[in-house]
Amino acid sequence: MDLTPLLLSRIQFAFTISFHIIFPAFTIGLAAWLTFLEACGMITGERIYRRLSDFWLKIFAVAFGLGVVSGIVMAFQFGTNWSELARRTGAIQGPLLGYESFTAFALEAAFFGVLMFGRDRVPPIAYLLACLMVSLGTSLSAFWIMVNNSWMQYPTGYSLGANGIFVPTDWSAIIFSPAVWTRFPHMVLAAYVTSAFCVAATGAWYMLRGKAVQEGRAMAVMGLRLAAILVPVQLGFGHLVGDFVHDKQPAKFAAIEGRWNNEQPASEILIAWPDPKNERNLFEIAVPYLGSIIGSMNLTSMEQGIKSFPPADRPPVAIPFFSFRIMVGCGLLMLALSWFGTWLSFSERILKAKVFLIATSLSFPLGFIATLTGWFTAEVGRQPWVIYGQLRTADAVTPSLTSTEVAITLTLLAVIYAVIFGFGVLYIYRLLRAGPIPNADISLGGTNPKRPLSLPGASPGVTGAAGIGE
Repeated sequence: MDLTPLLLSRIQFAFTISFHIIFPAFTIGLAAWLTFLEACGMITGERIYRRLSDFWLKIFAVAFGLGVVSGIVMAFQFGTNWSELARRTGAIQGPLLGYESFTAFALEAAFFGVLMFGRDRVPPIAYLLACLMVSLGTSLSAFWIMVNNSWMQYPTGYSLGANGIFVPTDWSAIIFSPAVWTRFPHMVLAAYVTSAFCVAATGAWYMLRGKAVQEGRAMAVMGLRLAAILVPVQLGFGHLVGDFVHDKQPAKFAAIEGRWNNEQPASEILIAWPDPKNERNLFEIAVPYLGSIIGSMNLTSMEQGIKSFPPADRPPVAIPFFSFRIMVGCGLLMLALSWFGTWLSFSERILKAKVFLIATSLSFPLGFIATLTGWFTAEVGRQPWVIYGQLRTADAVTPSLTSTEVAITLTLLAVIYAVIFGFGVLYIYRLLRAGPIPNADISLGGTNPKRPLSLPGASPGVTGAAGIGE
């Protein structure tokens, strides 16, 4: 393999964004979770919501800081590694990134301090508002990033000026592109589902350990019930994203499907081993007609194959093909766990379902894996274009870069990330291992702060002292 500056720059950006996306995928949903806990505490007066909020706030703060640090590095690469992209698209991408600062970062900076240190310094309603504003800020950050990326996937509202400069002509077409309104909800829902499973997995872990069982049961029940609602919605938006790719990025769609030849009607390949050298699949298992149904919602449509596109315009096949199936597999597994767990939660069976609790405690990586593989599908499937159909990735890299320079920075980033994020993850693990402070005498300032605790889904008389596997 020839380690060119282009290839190394792509590896470097993929490495940094893969690290970065883990933390927004966690904190976007976690900020909403904190807001939900504060609202529940104010309405019900039950002390458990305060304990859970104080516990998850510490984890949110660490993950939020790690996300900010990793995001800054990505912005630098537009100038160091992708200066030609910045030069030609700066008139569009620059303002979009600026809007993120003016809206998302401004909200987060204004209210994050209140969130961290204002619990006993401001009225409860003001603290709830701070939680809501930080949550809104994280979602706005995702919105502007998805607007930017969606424009790269489906460029609209521009004209080409001198020297190939992209000039914005219609900001409403850029911001309200049809690509945005399928991809942005898909990304936000992915973050919510990821956080829901992290919360549920943590709760199941505490129940298995017999530590903070009351809080653990509340986390497991609420996380699984939320996921049971969100995962089907997420799968629905995933289908809408697939429809968009089918219509606007047919080469990517063909690579995802692993379909080499035009087919009418088209089968759906469940699993195979793509062989790009010979333009075929090995060990293929396919379902007749299903490809036409998924692609065009009928039994007889003709679906394009990879061979119908010029070789220079074809994306790699293996990564989109496998990453898409991993993403879908994680989604279906999360759907099964959340629905079964929700069914168990309406009785006391979840307290004794040890095998299910073990499976749930091990499920926390599923959302992260699904998010990463979904991102790989979108970005690798877009190749060889950085601005789809308009600017090739090979033409966007900084012309003066050398392989040695990129290799050195890539190595340094890998070492720095390993150290910083290694310690960050270790600290989060220690917070998780310590757990929430059980039965703390905390008044939430709600309607009845001293009322007996009733956990979500629990029948009267159930307490957190129940053992696991009785």
